[in-house]
This record gives sequence, structure tokens and C-alpha cells, in this order.
Amino acid sequence: MDENFKSIILQKTGATALQEKEMIQQLWSGYGKIMRIELEEAAVQSVVIKHVQLPAVKNHPRGWNTNIGHQRKVKSYQVEAEWYKTYSEKSAARLPKCFAIEQDGEEMFMVLEDLDAAGYPIRKNNVKWKEIAACLEWLAKFHASYIGQIPDGLWEVGTYWHLSTRPQELEILDDVKLKAAAPLIDEKLNSCKFKTFVHGDAKLANFCFGKNGAVAGVDFQYVGGGCGMKDIAYFIGSCLNQNDCKRLESKILDTYFEYLQNELKENNEALEKEWRSLYRFAWADFHRFLKGWSPGHWKLNSYSEQVTAAVIKSL
Repeated sequence: MDENFKSIILQKTGATALQEKEMIQQLWSGYGKIMRIELEEAAVQSVVIKHVQLPAVKNHPRGWNTNIGHQRKVKSYQVEAEWYKTYSEKSAARLPKCFAIEQDGEEMFMVLEDLDAAGYPIRKNNVKWKEIAACLEWLAKFHASYIGQIPDGLWEVGTYWHLSTRPQELEILDDVKLKAAAPLIDEKLNSCKFKTFVHGDAKLANFCFGKNGAVAGVDFQYVGGGCGMKDIAYFIGSCLNQNDCKRLESKILDTYFEYLQNELKENNEALEKEWRSLYRFAWADFHRFLKGWSPGHWKLNSYSEQVTAAVIKSL
């Protein structure tokens, strides 16, 4: 690690010494890494470092090594930095505290709270309803924190799959009806009256669980404006099979909106009516991206096909 970055970590945390304990994971497409750093004589025993280093050779796991993709990822780290600097402390949903953000040329360093040490050490590949409800509550708190706010410095339209950033995936989409409907679906979501900030990548893997059932969220590269249903549809698609997506659809929405209304200063029936009507549009929007990006993906199932067909018919 660069000595300048080391000195910044020591200064911001008050530690007398530090040691690299482990690499948690590589960033997508080789754009850096996430590390856990142990501290000595600091208020916290460890921090997590998100170290962004732009690669000399681009190596996308699915072969999308394009300049559009590169620029999107570069912007995503700039957005995440702005998110932590300007907006994160306003969130009622639990997320990591940011101790410092430093940039040196094409390198960026984020010094973040270690959620494992803070009581959220559990990651889950499979969840029961109790955990799903806890994540829906987290998303409700997150969305309620930013209703009506302007995403200055963030993505104007949140999520990593929104249409304007994915022209190549749309171009090769071989579903003719969906390809024609894509701009209409996008417009329907973007023109909603009630907007908030969406997390933008609210998959199960980005939630950390405590032993007491509490939940914290991580990874804010694609935070931006939009309808909260984008996060809900994407989250549910990341953790339920097609049968449960269909069977639990009403329960999912009822649970989320109960949490959301509890978080809002006053009941907002107009918002709930609008967003409920857009849940399936959010499903179809992500289905459009996935079908162009990775046609054999496991999330492409009969439920998402049926939902998308119904949305196209409604248009």
C-alpha cells in the first residue's frame, strides 16, 4: 500500500499502526480490491479499504470490454465517493461510516467502517422470509430518507442497468417486442411523480446480516434518482426462485409499503399507488437488460417472461 494512503488511514482513525489482514474480494473486472486492515490503539479495531485502481488491461467476466463500460465503471466510483461525502449520513438505513476518501490520479481510496466488527458479520446465499422482510425494511428506510431529493453528483437515473447506459446490450437483444418496448418502459419509470434515491445494486450479496437479525447495506456505486420499485424487483430477483416470486408478490409489496409508510413523516397513499403500479415495469426493465447482457442467465425465468409480456401488452 502507498505510504501516503497508509498515513491517511492512521490520521483519520487515530491508530498508531496498521496491518493488512486480508483481501475480501477483487472489484468487478479487475478495477481494484477491497481489503480489511487491522489497526492498533484506535477507536475501532479494523477498517475496510476500497482501493480503486483502473486496470491497464480490461478484463470483463462476460467479455464486455468496451469504452462505454469502462467509463460507466469510472463514473460509478466517482458517484460512490460523492455519495459517502454528501449523502450517506442522511440515511436512516444502516450502512458503513466513511472515515476518509482520497484520490491520487486514477487511484481512489475509501476508508470505511468494518461492518463485520460492527456486528454484521453474516453473508447469506439463501434467505427465509424473515431475512427478506429485514432487507425490505432496510430498503424502505433508505428510500424514505431521500424522497424528493435531487441526486446532484450521483447518477441522474440510478441502477447499473438503466437504458441510457446500456445501448450495446439493447442493440443485440433479439426479443423484438421487448426491444421496441424498452424506451417506453424506461420512460414510464423515469417519469414517475414520486422519486427517491435508489441503491441501484440491491442484490442479496450487498446485504450484511447481524446475529440479531439486523441488516446493513454496502456498495453504493449506482445510487441515483428514480422509483424505489427498481430496488425491490431487483432484490427479490436475486434471492427467490420464479415460483416464490409469483407466489409472494403481493406479500412482498404489502410488507415493503407497510415499512415505507411507517418511515414517512405522514402516510402517502398517492406514492404507494404509483409505485405499486410500477413494480412490474421495474421487473421488465431489468429483464430487458439481462436478456441482452447474458441471455442464458439463471434469473431469466418464466415469471420474468410472463411479467414482461404483461407489461408490454399494457403499453
